[in-house]
Amino acid sequence: MNTDSLRRIEEVSISSGKLSFLEIAQDTIYLDIKDVELGDPEVHEELILSVRFANNSFINFFYNDIWSLEFLADFDLKNYRLETAVDFKIKNIKFLDFEYLEQLKEKFSKNKIISLYKDFDLENLRCDFFLLLEFDELAMVVGANQMDFFSQSEKLDDYTLKELSNQWVRYFLRYQSKRNIINKDSICENTSLK
Repeated sequence: MNTDSLRRIEEVSISSGKLSFLEIAQDTIYLDIKDVELGDPEVHEELILSVRFANNSFINFFYNDIWSLEFLADFDLKNYRLETAVDFKIKNIKFLDFEYLEQLKEKFSKNKIISLYKDFDLENLRCDFFLLLEFDELAMVVGANQMDFFSQSEKLDDYTLKELSNQWVRYFLRYQSKRNIINKDSICENTSLK
């Protein structure tokens, strides 16, 4: 995906997005982000963006309190596997931002790295892609040499991402024009188009 598409993903995830699922399966890491501003909620039951990292993948958690990592308790070190549902409201999301990575290192006193590669070094990142997510009590950086995005029904490219974003904007404008409706849309209520 191009830089504009990565910025679009940041924009559609920040106002209401939540990390809802984390899976680590050997050298592949999957993240599900729900309540993203992609697609039309009248057509799609849930608005979920899935991100897959593969080929020399890693995940690093930044935290101050060990209890923030309680969701890692079921990590199977022998088989290098974890599947867990989480519910972390996204405070910030960035792609390929070394300055923000340094800010997270300063903000949080501890970190936990999960990588199959013994020579992995967060201070000397050697991957093509990485994503930074900050929540209330922790943050994470996930990276690899391959990064793919999926909606509920398809792999996303620049064009389909833009189309799903446009669908959501049209839905948002329809919602705003009928603002006195009884059924409130929490995503629309938390969003103001820039």
